[in-house]
Amino acid sequence: MTTLVFGHKSPDTDSTGSPIVWAWYLNEIKGIPAKPVLLGEPNTEALFMLDKWNLDKPEILTELEADTKVVIVDTNNPTELPDNINDADITGIIDHHRLVAGLETRGPIEINIQPLACTATIMFKMIGKHWAQAPRGVKAAALSCILSDTLEFRSPTTTQEDRAIAEDIARDLGVDISDYATEMFAAKSDVSSFSEAELLRMDSKEFDLDGTNLRVSVLETTSPAPLLERKDALMAEMPKVAEADGAAQVLLFIVDILKEEATLLVPNDMVKHIAEQSFGAEVSSDTVVLPGVMSRKKQIIPNLKM
Repeated sequence: MTTLVFGHKSPDTDSTGSPIVWAWYLNEIKGIPAKPVLLGEPNTEALFMLDKWNLDKPEILTELEADTKVVIVDTNNPTELPDNINDADITGIIDHHRLVAGLETRGPIEINIQPLACTATIMFKMIGKHWAQAPRGVKAAALSCILSDTLEFRSPTTTQEDRAIAEDIARDLGVDISDYATEMFAAKSDVSSFSEAELLRMDSKEFDLDGTNLRVSVLETTSPAPLLERKDALMAEMPKVAEADGAAQVLLFIVDILKEEATLLVPNDMVKHIAEQSFGAEVSSDTVVLPGVMSRKKQIIPNLKM
């Protein structure tokens, strides 16, 4: 039976690249038949990575059959996975997010969750001496994941291990990190073809805040102006997305990678209250700038208060 390797819904670069890396390892090193799949359309940065390195786009999984062997990467949150995930035979979890309850396994499995910025960093360490056998595309996928998740080492989630491993892979590939990251972030910033609803769901996590379900969305860009020009349309769409997704509110943070700050859209009093309580911000309009805020995992979600 083929093992499916996948990350979370609304795949970003890490949830697109890491399944490619781990499926290669299972197939070529461990001798376990495996293939990477996606739980949705990848974002523009992930598509750039696939095209840049001539990697096949993994097929999108529309139905997870019961008893399928799976390895889950870049998440351990059941709300970010197929509804019937516990009907599958989960054989491994590799992640760098906080532990969330709800997944069930058929027996003991290998779980590797580390406080690093990227799943691909963990995989590099797990693969060890066999990394030398990886083809260029697999190595490039891992490098892309790390640069994306660390925002080229600007994110406060970045560790020395993330940086050192990325620099090691870049040297091996003959890639200039600064130039390549600039290309990646330019691709990530081009969201002109996406609707407001797609933007609100593109990179989002569900979060329960004192019994209130929130959808916390982040858009990372080197060019925030085009997104801010769509501010009114985005705020008009928020209640529709919230209702459709069973959330009380959508919080949208537009992260300026170069200025290292986030702009939170403030469509109503509820979000205004959350911004003031969570970040000590003074909110006087329908946006508020949060200097230094770049990471949902480390700076946004842990600080949210009602």
